[in-house]
Amino acid sequence: MIDFNELIDNYLQREVFPRSVGRYWPSEAGGCLRKTWFTFRIPKEVEKPLSRIFEMGNRVHDLIADVIQSEKNKHVKLIDRELPVKIQRPEYIVSGKIDDLILVVVDGTKHLVEVKSVKYLPGEPRSEHLMQLQLYMHSTEVHNGIMLYVKKDDFQIKQFEVNYDEKSVRDILARFDKLHKHLVEDKIPGPEAKLIEEKNWMCSFCPYVKECDEAGGVLRDDDA
Repeated sequence: MIDFNELIDNYLQREVFPRSVGRYWPSEAGGCLRKTWFTFRIPKEVEKPLSRIFEMGNRVHDLIADVIQSEKNKHVKLIDRELPVKIQRPEYIVSGKIDDLILVVVDGTKHLVEVKSVKYLPGEPRSEHLMQLQLYMHSTEVHNGIMLYVKKDDFQIKQFEVNYDEKSVRDILARFDKLHKHLVEDKIPGPEAKLIEEKNWMCSFCPYVKECDEAGGVLRDDDA
């Protein structure tokens, strides 16, 4: 008998490589600084259930790109379905190829569409998603954004228009400044996801809960 669960897990398994201090991923913009710090100090494989969730997100992204590219939707033009993002800072770089980002043209205007698959459609965009999109708009210089949420079970959609905000980008880059400083100085950040209410949900998916609990700590001015 074939074990298809095993086949899927084998297919989704990815080798873990040590990360280099000074190179960060755009998707970490709105995450917990302590969790990101741990990914450099204690690299871990993505847990199997999370690998499946991430892959489902990739499949939803591909569906949206196919829908836009379809001959049935000629009023919208797909330019790119996977964009590179690169932001060079004096002491580090934020870069990566973003697989949940789509570049489209609507009525002659370029828009960046960030696609997120969700269990429930939100009433408003999540702050960590907005931070990612702001960073993407900054890097690509496309300043019209759409935050697109796709409900996994029935493909219902909720979308939000997002305008580029220079102050938000400065705040996001300041977070990367702090992350880099903590890594260079080998100083663990405070447990912001644990102590900031709107970030508490991140702890449920964090592979470093045990290490975080053991480290303890409080939020300081250079953490938040």
